[in-house]
Amino acid sequence: MLARKFSPFKFKHGFHLAFITSSSQVSNFRPLNSHLLSNFNSTHYNQYLHQFPSDRPRFFSSESQTCLKLIREGNFDEKTSQNHVICPGCGVHMQGLDPKLPGYFMKPSEKKPDYKMKLDRQPIFDESEISDFIKRGSLNEVNNEPEQLPKTTKFGSKLVVCARCHSLRYYGKVKDVAVENLLPDFDFDHTIGRKLVSTSGARSVVLMVVDAADFDGSFPRKVARLVSDTIDENSVDWKQGKSGNVPRVVLVVTKIDLLPPSLSPTRLEHWVRTRAREGGANKVTSVHLVSAVRGWGLKNLVDDVCKLAGARGNVWAVGAQNAGKSTLINSIGKHATGGEVNELTEAPVPGTTLGIVRVEGVLPGQAKLFDTPGLLHPHQLTTRLTREEQKLVQISKELKPRTYRIKAGYTVHIAGLMRLDLEETSVDTVYVTVWASPYLPLHMGRTENVETMLEHHFGRQLQPPINEERVEELGNWVRRKFHVSGNSWDVSSIDISASGVGWLAVGLKGEARLGVWTYDGIDVTLRNSLIPQRSNHFEVPGFTVSKIVSQADRATNKQPQSKKQKKQKQSKDAVSDSSPLPDNAEDTSPC
Repeated sequence: MLARKFSPFKFKHGFHLAFITSSSQVSNFRPLNSHLLSNFNSTHYNQYLHQFPSDRPRFFSSESQTCLKLIREGNFDEKTSQNHVICPGCGVHMQGLDPKLPGYFMKPSEKKPDYKMKLDRQPIFDESEISDFIKRGSLNEVNNEPEQLPKTTKFGSKLVVCARCHSLRYYGKVKDVAVENLLPDFDFDHTIGRKLVSTSGARSVVLMVVDAADFDGSFPRKVARLVSDTIDENSVDWKQGKSGNVPRVVLVVTKIDLLPPSLSPTRLEHWVRTRAREGGANKVTSVHLVSAVRGWGLKNLVDDVCKLAGARGNVWAVGAQNAGKSTLINSIGKHATGGEVNELTEAPVPGTTLGIVRVEGVLPGQAKLFDTPGLLHPHQLTTRLTREEQKLVQISKELKPRTYRIKAGYTVHIAGLMRLDLEETSVDTVYVTVWASPYLPLHMGRTENVETMLEHHFGRQLQPPINEERVEELGNWVRRKFHVSGNSWDVSSIDISASGVGWLAVGLKGEARLGVWTYDGIDVTLRNSLIPQRSNHFEVPGFTVSKIVSQADRATNKQPQSKKQKKQKQSKDAVSDSSPLPDNAEDTSPC
């Protein structure tokens, strides 16, 4: 009956709909849009056919379900990715069927090449007489000369990305978080790990991208140990006649524009190599200090990568979430090709890249450059924060020192995320410099009042966490004990960093015992000082001046004032009701 009602063209639409519609939806049947069907070729159709047994009814079957593979392997393999459409912004498999599934996109409508050209309309009263063109409904006479189109306008050149990338690029937020949660976790060992440990085939170059403002938190320790062990095991295979094409490791420290300009590049590189060696990367080929935003160090990085990759190598950009891999690759592409490469999606949102993206046309020859999803580091505090809290923690401007001069029995809070207690010291005072986002409020006070701070100010003056409920959601506070020593008050000797928050630099001439508090599971690292300089102006006790503290103070002070005003109004009304009339007042009562 259904075949009689619809023409063959419309019946073709209904046949494709059979794989996503159940029998209960026959009454609501309507053909799919043509722009959705244009995404499917015969190869997709055959793939869907094999998923259903031949003895089952395929048309409007009651057991039909959406046949969309939710995978994150992207297009790193040319053979297996030929039958899939990959989002050029994030690497997710694109589909035009269900907006509530990952990778949904809408094909833009086709426009004429001159749709952006301005119309040269002339007022009618300026013409000498009414021409025949007005009678035909046109305000402009026909010009026989060919029109010159803008050089930047190219028909069909618009880059089509998924709805999530479109929302991140133009609105700075994920359109639907629930859709993103449907994707499985990125299997690094299965997709990239096996490529890195293989010594046969094309050479692998590993770009380990690390955030300069959160080095220990964003350092990919798992990747560093995996590649270093592979190099150690196969470094002498060439002597035995085996393939010794071991991977090369290039350590790229991004966002160096966030560090103070007074920091010496030589000292920074020595510090980076030391920290990388302690993190498991003992076979680093080269170290590059770059700023993708400012363009610092890109030329040397591109030359080094091209030399190591050769004509057929594979370059893998690996790093933690929000370390700056996509921004770095976009900057490399602009530097190498003059801006003629499709840009990856950039956003200050952890986990922007969902699948592996092969970037074409950047490296010479047949060498390939791959952007990979950010590695999830549970030991980073930013993974537990909401988007609004992450905006406060993320460092987007050049770091400025905030220094305290404290003595034993005092405490320094970094928002509601980290706390340092000076428990005992052999000297009178210790200098503590905070290196963190300027949007995080600070507080310095007596250690004996920390319980009051936790009860009355966490989630209010000390944000994040943004409210009192979030304090319990983030977990329990645990204490780490450190014994530190230094030989100068003028510079900081050691750093105590919390992954995803920042670090505290301590300067003293003597010894001290410190207690550092943060949430359970967050890595706290004791290391040599990254930036030895401190501020010449000291912070005063109490809360630092910030917008968060001011808003919290106004909200706190508003409640007692409103209660006081209400009591005054009630007492005034009571006095007016109970006051007798004066002797000379006239009685206006009708009785």
